[in-house]
Amino acid sequence: MEKYDAALRNNKKRNKKFLQEFEAWLKEKKLAPKTINKHIGNMSFYLNSFLNYYDIVKMEDGINEVYSFLNDWFIHKCMWASETSIKENASSIKKFYQCMSEKGYISEENYKDLCYELKENMDIFLDSLREFDSGLYNYN
Repeated sequence: MEKYDAALRNNKKRNKKFLQEFEAWLKEKKLAPKTINKHIGNMSFYLNSFLNYYDIVKMEDGINEVYSFLNDWFIHKCMWASETSIKENASSIKKFYQCMSEKGYISEENYKDLCYELKENMDIFLDSLREFDSGLYNYN
């Protein structure tokens, strides 16, 4: 357990650095402070809660976990999940990984794949939320 706790602390420490870089990047884009805080909050939750929920997943590998986050985990684990919050999280994730791509932490190709995935699957994410909210969600 100590090994896991140490790895978790190290991953959160790494994530703090990425979040600080992301915040500076957002400020360079001249976004409003409220918008910056929303993106930082969304990404802190994604990186430190979701990516560390089942196992410790590094930011770089987290780009491959977005579908399961928006289509399943977020809907089931977060009582504040709504169409708006799914779209806001998708926007934050897209901006975050754009920043990480520009800074060389992930490839531009992976970033472009993420953008495609978000665009192509947004209706699926929203349908999953509606099904869950209506009680029609199939857990099989």
